Amino acid sequence: MMSFLRRISLVQWIAVSIVVGVLVGMFAPQVASELKIFATIFLRMIKAIVVPIIFGTLVVGIAGHGDDIRRIGRLALKSLVYFEVVTTIALFVGLAAANFARPGDGIRIGTSAEQGAEFAAKSQQVTLGSVLEHMIPQSFFEAAAHNEVLQVVFFAVLFAIALTQVPAGKPKETMLLFCEGLAQVMFKFTNIVMKYAPIGIGAAIGYTVGENGLGVLWSLGKLVLTLYGALLVFVLLVLVPIAVVSRISLIRFFKYVKDPAIIAFSTASSEAALPMALKNMERFGVPARIVSFVLPTGYSFNLDGSTLYLAVAAVFVSQAAGMELSLGTQMVMLLTLMITSKGIAGVARASLVILSGTLAQFGLPLEGVAVILGVDAFMDMARTSVNLIGNCLASAVMARWEGELGEPQPEEAVATV
Repeated sequence: MMSFLRRISLVQWIAVSIVVGVLVGMFAPQVASELKIFATIFLRMIKAIVVPIIFGTLVVGIAGHGDDIRRIGRLALKSLVYFEVVTTIALFVGLAAANFARPGDGIRIGTSAEQGAEFAAKSQQVTLGSVLEHMIPQSFFEAAAHNEVLQVVFFAVLFAIALTQVPAGKPKETMLLFCEGLAQVMFKFTNIVMKYAPIGIGAAIGYTVGENGLGVLWSLGKLVLTLYGALLVFVLLVLVPIAVVSRISLIRFFKYVKDPAIIAFSTASSEAALPMALKNMERFGVPARIVSFVLPTGYSFNLDGSTLYLAVAAVFVSQAAGMELSLGTQMVMLLTLMITSKGIAGVARASLVILSGTLAQFGLPLEGVAVILGVDAFMDMARTSVNLIGNCLASAVMARWEGELGEPQPEEAVATV
């Protein structure tokens, strides 16, 4: 019996917990109303991850690649500019889709008076000056204690830049190893917390259904459809034109990227598909020196699907909480997501951590995270595959811009699943 239970995956446990939560919410709403504490415990554990994982990944992502950036030079600059432009477009597509489809309407997430006041205070008089002032921390530890994500990011970026200027030696190596170790430990911490996720998610779904009725399930389905539609629009209106302008054959590109994309979709893991993606893009004609830099770097800076998802999810939570975001607030949120979503690919449910930090930054209820997690597995597969496709395309585009995109190997040489 125990061996059978161990073989059940986390996604399967979450699916079971969703069914149980829905049934409890339908037939025992009074019991479901008492389950909120279990969801709150889960959310508090998630909140504890935000600052250390962002600090560790950003420092390693910047300082750890400092030597590579100086050596590769022009390729690195072109790649980073490309990544920022495309991911920013992805965020705008996500915001537009969420505002147009309004998947959060029809669901109500409870908010306290304090949260409402906090949201109102943070939503009023949003100006460039106030944003810049708020980004600068008076104390890193104060910012960390209050989960002020932008302030933590600002400190981490300056810290990483300063670290790149430290001469090579034991002090620099020790600090880099510490930050890398911190990030790796927090990734494992996330995995441990996710073992509790079925309980937290089941409790959140049960409480939500008990409070709102079965209509909430339609809203969650609408959220999934909104994301899939937005990702399709992004692929057709952004990635396809980029490929056309860069004179990359779409049919040939699809043949070489479809197998790693299937792996990314089925496992919801970008890293699971990375070895095949590297091999297939070399066979597509991208030189090894370019693909070996662009793909791994893209996994830190070019998360098209994940950033689009974060925009949709954040606006969904605001709609569900009845806290409408002004255009100015959405632009600030876009900036926050653009910065904080770097360096998280390949980590299970890492987008959850970034979303939690962003919601806390704007005074939005973290209960929305637990509700979203009920359908997150379906959304994770789509956004991960778009992440992979976007990075594969980026490597081909960089090779074309460098004038080094070669002829593909015969189709039969393409790696298969």
